[in-house]
Amino acid sequence: MLEETYRELRLPLLRLAFLLTGSRETAEDLVQSAFAAAQPRWHQIDDPPAYLRSSVVNLAKDGQRREFRRRRLLRSEPEPVTAIPELDETWVLVRRLPATQRAVVVLHYYEDLPLVEIGRLLERPANTVRSDLRRALRRLRKDLS
Repeated sequence: MLEETYRELRLPLLRLAFLLTGSRETAEDLVQSAFAAAQPRWHQIDDPPAYLRSSVVNLAKDGQRREFRRRRLLRSEPEPVTAIPELDETWVLVRRLPATQRAVVVLHYYEDLPLVEIGRLLERPANTVRSDLRRALRRLRKDLS
């Protein structure tokens, strides 16, 4: 069952992790860590997709501080997300958002999750998530103009 779930969810979780972190290598590490952490108690997990998504989001959130400091020091060029320059430019701006705002934008627009579910994943009240989304969109609009 774990192997089947891995085959089914690996790519969607990799995409989510990549959008949250901006790094293919980090995304691979996060997804592997999420599955490795789930493996010993796999039979106790009621909703594996939700558990693994939550695990990836939390691992990304935990790693954001270290990654942000490292990127600030290196000022490396971000990896492209698509082959469409306009979309890649937008994702560059999304990556510049604070980690929580970026997670809200990705989970809402990419994963198509409702704000209440995002609040559960990020352990934040739905009204706070709504405010995070509003602030993120305001900042993106400003940066895009």
